Amino acid sequence: MKAFQIVARGAPLAEAELAEPDPGVGEVVVSIQAAGICRSDVHYKSGTRPVPSLPLVPGHEIAGTVQAIGDEVETHQIGDRVCLHYLVTCAECGPCRRGAEQFCRSGQMIGLDRQGGYAEAITIPARNAHHIPDGVSTEAAAVMMCSTATSLHALRRGRVGPGSKVAVFGSGGLGMSAIQLALALQVDAVFAIDINPVKLEAAEKLGAIPIDGSGDVAAAVRAASAGGVDIALELVGSAPLMAKVIASLAPGGRAVAVGITDGEFGLDPYRDLIRTEVEIIGSADHLATEIDEILTWAQGGIIDIDRLITQRVPFELAQVNAALDRLEGFGDEIRSVITPE
Repeated sequence: MKAFQIVARGAPLAEAELAEPDPGVGEVVVSIQAAGICRSDVHYKSGTRPVPSLPLVPGHEIAGTVQAIGDEVETHQIGDRVCLHYLVTCAECGPCRRGAEQFCRSGQMIGLDRQGGYAEAITIPARNAHHIPDGVSTEAAAVMMCSTATSLHALRRGRVGPGSKVAVFGSGGLGMSAIQLALALQVDAVFAIDINPVKLEAAEKLGAIPIDGSGDVAAAVRAASAGGVDIALELVGSAPLMAKVIASLAPGGRAVAVGITDGEFGLDPYRDLIRTEVEIIGSADHLATEIDEILTWAQGGIIDIDRLITQRVPFELAQVNAALDRLEGFGDEIRSVITPE
């Protein structure tokens, strides 16, 4: 089976021939038809986010069709279109039982702790393979497995709701999903912050108020929102930007950290936290139940993830490495998807 692997920190992906996947009890093998290219993959490749071991097949935004079924699987049939929840958990430990499966004591993430989606096929527990509803494209379903589900979880962590003002720092794949989701959750306004005019234009078409992030962005957000926003999402993975996110909040506002970074930022506890009673909230991954929710929203046309896919990349090594390089350099693409054709 053809696959692309991270073989060394900072090096281009390399092609490898791996054993054909074989499903065990309770597992299915999925023929991969779409694999989103996420900024997390760039972090794993560069070493910003260390990986447990190399070589590693990255890719955690995966969708395709079931090609083989293991024993004791009654929920799927050959040919079913499915998208994959990237957190493989035990469903039995304390965190899993209390609805915090991201912290499963034996949990593994596809494309980080186990083989990912930059391959022809993958073996996965059947419970991780969510059926794609009619009317939702396979490519959109793949992107939703991180970009959209993670954005929904972040908005929920920030306690978004009707009447809220939301700022989205970073108008890439997660940011564009966050804009659509926030509007679907009936917020008063969404402000999209980026330094790329192409992405700001795309965000405005989705209904966001664009703000150029190249100047005093916190002051610009406070001015545009008449005093600051209630929820601000940091989706880029920049420690200096996180400080600006906090400074953009209204009193009682919530800054939600989502983007991966290995940097640190300083705080004045009184000025930045106590005086205005703002909160800093971490948001890790998402829940399986949130996947079912966004799939339903996509089927009903409440969100449109297909319009976020701005590049389709053939399953060729040079093309995939080039797409990763463009993403690392903050190119114009919103979301790129690897497809077999």
